[in-house]
Amino acid sequence: MKLLVCISQTPDTTTKVKFANGDTEFDTNGVQFIMNPYDEWYALVRALELKEEVGGSVTLFHVGPQSNETVIRKGLAIGADNAVRVDSDATSSMFTAAQIAAYAKSEGFDIVLMGKETIDYNGSEVGAITSELLDMPFISYGTKMVLAGNTATIDRDIEGGIEIVEVDTPFVLSCAKGMAEQRIPNMRGIMMAKRKPITVIPAIDAQDLVSVTKYEYPAEKTGVKLVDPENMDELVNLLHNEAKVI
Repeated sequence: MKLLVCISQTPDTTTKVKFANGDTEFDTNGVQFIMNPYDEWYALVRALELKEEVGGSVTLFHVGPQSNETVIRKGLAIGADNAVRVDSDATSSMFTAAQIAAYAKSEGFDIVLMGKETIDYNGSEVGAITSELLDMPFISYGTKMVLAGNTATIDRDIEGGIEIVEVDTPFVLSCAKGMAEQRIPNMRGIMMAKRKPITVIPAIDAQDLVSVTKYEYPAEKTGVKLVDPENMDELVNLLHNEAKVI
């Protein structure tokens, strides 16, 4: 089975967010970057488990400059067989999905896996766009997958519960918590990763349909107001006139 795992590079969760150039760009000075946890812990590890169960290969796919190859090497150390890097900045969800779809279509992968979202933008867009470009089924927020032949039974989170679906390969899957358990690369994996190939390919032409005009910080949190539980009139007044939620 041929498995493609799409990985992103994101700032570490402890990063202090700053913007530059008139708040139009994320300021990367002094930022520690990591592999997006949803891609690493759930999509990549579940792909490796499938390889161990039924055989096949796991290929990493990343859109980004050469400086991002440290993150790719970590994925190889965890157990992926090889990697492909598109030598271009990931300028938008549409651009990134177009790169994934073009490569996946040319190589004939059975399953394309990725995290449910990145922890920096939280867009959850790339998976859906990729599946549309590939004309494949898309299952989002998968938390469990059992494969029997070419049919996968997948649990996915929905509002207020879990939905269980069946889908035949090929398909695109975004993975959420529960899909797999994090693996830590061992010394043998780290040493082997140095010899595993990273193929660098040029980006295909793809239009950015959305562009960033400005970033803004969320409003600062205000102090908490305590209301006597016996004074419901005051609570209703605050919720209606100040918080404006009722």
